[in-house]
Amino acid sequence: MRELQRILHVDDAEDVLFIANLALKQIGKFELLQCSSGKQAIAEAVAFGPDMFLLDYMMPEMDGRETLYALRKLPGLSDVPVVFMTARIGEEFSNGLIKEGALEVIPKPFDPMRLADRLRDLWRTYNASQ
Repeated sequence: MRELQRILHVDDAEDVLFIANLALKQIGKFELLQCSSGKQAIAEAVAFGPDMFLLDYMMPEMDGRETLYALRKLPGLSDVPVVFMTARIGEEFSNGLIKEGALEVIPKPFDPMRLADRLRDLWRTYNASQ
């Protein structure tokens, strides 16, 4: 099994992008492409070739679910695993996203010191089930 290396992170909040950059790029040592909108992610995703999507759920224009559906239609990205991050907390909501294929729903605010390890754990579990 290869290691998780490339993460496409989409969030419209600058502070979340900044903290996630520290957590994933600086601490986690991932290759990270950060986009502030679903449209930007769709434009840049194929060239980046992510191993995993990390998507904010609540965004203007295109929410996380709409962004995921559009990303899945792009060449080579139909099977990329997804993790959602959201401030919208609720078991029913989270379970709905997991039933639709999300590996996990991480609540905001998240622990930046544990985010990279959590994504690695999810990656290992995902690959073991394939």
